[in-house]
Amino acid sequence: MKRFQKLFKTDYGKLIGFILIILAILSLYFRFIGPIPFSVSQTTTEKKTTFDVGAEGKVTAIPDTAEINLGIQINKPTVEGAQKEANQKTKQIMSELKKIGIEEKDIKTVNYSVYPDYDYRVGQKIIGYNVNITLRVKIKDFQKINQAIDAGASQGANQIGTLSFTIDEEKLEDLKTEARNQAIEKAQKKAREIAKTSGIKIGRLVNVSESDSNNLPVPFTARAMGVGGALEEKADTQIQPGESEVTVSVILSYETF
Repeated sequence: MKRFQKLFKTDYGKLIGFILIILAILSLYFRFIGPIPFSVSQTTTEKKTTFDVGAEGKVTAIPDTAEINLGIQINKPTVEGAQKEANQKTKQIMSELKKIGIEEKDIKTVNYSVYPDYDYRVGQKIIGYNVNITLRVKIKDFQKINQAIDAGASQGANQIGTLSFTIDEEKLEDLKTEARNQAIEKAQKKAREIAKTSGIKIGRLVNVSESDSNNLPVPFTARAMGVGGALEEKADTQIQPGESEVTVSVILSYETF
């Protein structure tokens, strides 16, 4: 015992004593508190490079629906008078359209506006009111296009809008599907050929992006109408809807390794 007391009195003994005290404190800490928490940060990298290939699919079809606007413009001293006459003429036009076989569901009001008519010579004085009504008519049987125009003109339509051609929505979706399938097949074939020629090894498909466009025939005015509804040109318009082109473009992205 005296030997240990003598040892702790030396500098070397003091150092050993200090270490023993620290170890004792740590032992008590781990026993009652637990291990000292510490964190390890880890950084991972992910390969982002992809091999992208684009292609285009294209199909054509003849439009199956024609659309034309038949408009009425009425000017009267009062709003009530202008609305009454405009509404009456609208009903008459719709009645005539139904007589030639156009269903009511294919006749839609796309504009109804009322605005004052001013005389600026006497200090912006209201001298009347204008009522504009526009009917959009869908026609499946193209042989009835001229009949629809004549029906509207005979009942007071004095604004004949632009004639345009469209494709039925359900049919259009089928055409897009066909064009999309073409585009994907072309892109897949192109990817295989490029990889084989260049030596690139491609893996699984990781992304597909798509865009589409429809090139319909250029619209044209079927008839020119005077303000009073008189035809400026009596000859029948020769209507050729032409072809509609539906295009879908895709980009396929593949992993590379």
